[in-house]
Amino acid sequence: MMDLVVRDVEVVDGSGGPSYRADVGIEGGRITAVVQEAAAAGCLRPVARRVLDAEGLVLSPGFIDMHAHSDLALLRDPDHSAKVAQGVTLEVIGQDGLSYAPVDDRTLAEVRRAITGWNGNGDDIDFTWRSVGEYLDRLDHGFGGEGIAVNAAYLIPQGSVRMLAVGWDDREATPRELDRMRQLVAEGMREGAVGMSSGLTYTPGMYAKDAELTELCRVVAEFGGYYCPHHRSYGAGALDAYREMVELTREADCSLHLAHATMNFGVNKGRGPELLALVDDALAGGADISLDTYPYTPGCTTLVAMLPSWASEGGPEAILARLREEGTAEKIRHHMEVVGADGCHGVPIEWDTIEISGVADPALAEYVGRTVQESADARGEAPWVTARRLLLDDGLGSTILQHVGHEENVQAIMRHRVHTGGSDGILRGDKPHPRAYGTFPQYLGRYVRELGVLGLEECVAHLTSRPAARLRLPDRGLVREGYRADLVLFDPATVAAGSTFENPRTLPTGIPYVLIDGRFVVEDGRRTDVLAGRAVRRTAP
Repeated sequence: MMDLVVRDVEVVDGSGGPSYRADVGIEGGRITAVVQEAAAAGCLRPVARRVLDAEGLVLSPGFIDMHAHSDLALLRDPDHSAKVAQGVTLEVIGQDGLSYAPVDDRTLAEVRRAITGWNGNGDDIDFTWRSVGEYLDRLDHGFGGEGIAVNAAYLIPQGSVRMLAVGWDDREATPRELDRMRQLVAEGMREGAVGMSSGLTYTPGMYAKDAELTELCRVVAEFGGYYCPHHRSYGAGALDAYREMVELTREADCSLHLAHATMNFGVNKGRGPELLALVDDALAGGADISLDTYPYTPGCTTLVAMLPSWASEGGPEAILARLREEGTAEKIRHHMEVVGADGCHGVPIEWDTIEISGVADPALAEYVGRTVQESADARGEAPWVTARRLLLDDGLGSTILQHVGHEENVQAIMRHRVHTGGSDGILRGDKPHPRAYGTFPQYLGRYVRELGVLGLEECVAHLTSRPAARLRLPDRGLVREGYRADLVLFDPATVAAGSTFENPRTLPTGIPYVLIDGRFVVEDGRRTDVLAGRAVRRTAP
């Protein structure tokens, strides 16, 4: 007698192979039976305490969000419907080189300030941890020991590691500092991290030279992990930046996962195939590479990230001091508007593409939903004057949408055989990017059903088994007997992202059931109170 049987369901099992009808039995949090064509064959059908008639629905493995920014949201919001309602059963956090472990008292305060725009300032969080292992334990025992909304895997943030060992200075690490960084990465990997991330357009991680990154990647490789860089440019130097990461990880003999692998800005229109050719050449040479993307054209980050790196040296307080000083502020403007700051990927900033999506100070809400250019025009002033004022008044906490992407690149890259799905969803702000609430149903609804860019079986593989393989998870990502019962049931005829740029927090449609560990976290289209998520630690190579 099993706990649950999902009966007469169309199974898209995550392998990329053809779908099939089956009864799927679940017991003790695992898939215990997959009986194909049970009704037609007249064979003995699985028996369970509960039977769910799934006629008309597709059953697939739970979706894995390979690029998430839910580091505090998982401890703040037990509901977490932004991801649960999409069918996400596992998120990979610790992205872009900045997160909350490992830290000490000094750097915890600094990183909280630095990424307020991503996760809020954390005033509502009890930061009882300092190490990676302690953070993962906290996830395991969230909300009074019940757990968290979805499973979570963690990447060691290289910028946070550099913050601990070197600080915010733009200089090479000393041998002693490099040794400490190696130790911190090794400790984090031993404690369960799946790899290391970098944010190479964010301070202080961007100050690391390739030799330093290579040494840290060697440590990651020793533990069977992977390197996930937000690399040095997605604009004018995008292809060179991708190539740099390929060569660096080849030297370190480390697996590589290219984060939000886009080709943005006018200089890269139509150049997605060039990136894919670079990846194909590396794969042919024996490299272990994967990548993730979100199925939208605009990007999302913080307004302060647009500044040149030299203006960010020393951390948030030093940035604010430079913005207050007239001469330095003018130099910042010149680099952003004329030269092309590295914070804006080497491209002169176009203020009419920079839409304010959120502010830390509610008194500044008038900026939200308008581009910097629009707000400046309304005030009768230059856009830099508006942007500078907002940076100062909001304490660097403003988030932005950057409308610089190209649909043909988005579609070309998502077709690639090593592609996976990642939302890169920032959940804070009055008007977040709709990808935070809609990435996975957007793939299934728009790019499978409406546009036919991907077949259903292929798309599900991109969102399930491929990321599970990158994470070295031996019992997730497929509908197989013995695998964990992290599952999604969706209607292929109606599944769609409800979120839009106008109404970004609208939940998707067509996903009536989501299970984690064999327990319903979404049932009949409604979020249950089940907290079945836990920290997913690295599997030894």
